[in-house]
Amino acid sequence: METDNSIKGRFAPSPTGRMHLGNVFAALISWLSAKKQGGKWVLRIEDLDPQRSRTEYARQIEDDLQWLGLDWDEGGLDDRGPDGPYRQSLRGEIYEEALEKLKATGLTYPCYCTRADIMATQAPHESDGRIVYAGTCRPPRLQNKGISGCPAGASLAERSERATRLWVPDETIRFTDRLYGTQNVNLAEHCGDFILRRADGAWAYQLAVVVDDAAMGITEVVRGSDLLLSSAQQIYLYRLLGLPAPEFAHVPLLCNAEGRRLSKRDLSMSMEEIRKEASPSHVVGYLAYVAGLLPEPFPISAEGLLQLFSWSAIPRKEVLTVDN
Repeated sequence: METDNSIKGRFAPSPTGRMHLGNVFAALISWLSAKKQGGKWVLRIEDLDPQRSRTEYARQIEDDLQWLGLDWDEGGLDDRGPDGPYRQSLRGEIYEEALEKLKATGLTYPCYCTRADIMATQAPHESDGRIVYAGTCRPPRLQNKGISGCPAGASLAERSERATRLWVPDETIRFTDRLYGTQNVNLAEHCGDFILRRADGAWAYQLAVVVDDAAMGITEVVRGSDLLLSSAQQIYLYRLLGLPAPEFAHVPLLCNAEGRRLSKRDLSMSMEEIRKEASPSHVVGYLAYVAGLLPEPFPISAEGLLQLFSWSAIPRKEVLTVDN
């Protein structure tokens, strides 16, 4: 495989528990896509949530990836590569600089709403249960920018804790996903003003992922289809920060036989249980079969699968069913 240093993919798991088969599926496709092009693969630890993230979980993620034969060229806990640190919990100063640039645009504002406040006044707008913020705390200076809202009431404004939220225009973001094709997402209708920094001081995913992907030279983002809508918000942030956006490729989510999306609560699908029953080549072969890369689930190494990888083989579905 010829090397192409201009191509760089990444896997960015949250160390909040053991990986399940769905996480591994996304990691495998991301690794195959980058390596098939002769590119590099980065492992970034997205430990933004201080309450749930644990270093021991990050170590387990690294061990599981290495067991599967999915080694990374940059990143990880040992900060391999030139663009570290590769743990988001250590990159606060970088996010702070980006936030100051966004504040200078005049498009950010303090938000005093809790999740309970938002849930109590709105119904989910999206099939995945996404809540589109109604603009409760949006200041009058942004009210004439194409989105209606109401100013914060005294009961909200008197609260000491506040998040930082970014106003979005009534604009359709158009982009092409490598698997799902052309996407048209109206920021105001489908996303709403979104959080950049939480009230507790933790950095929001949307800001951190944009800043890090740009700083680390990521050229393609391969991840689950549940994050397809987030691409529009991120493209908007790339534009405001004057940063180049990567290409996006979203893959189907895995669900169990009952039709439920896999999560870290599905212990039978966790890497802890899977490693007791299967070899790395059996896991890779089964996932390759699910992805349409093999006609049947026979054992194969990740390296051996490279020659067979093609985006055209992967089903253009939102979810794929796996056996328990």
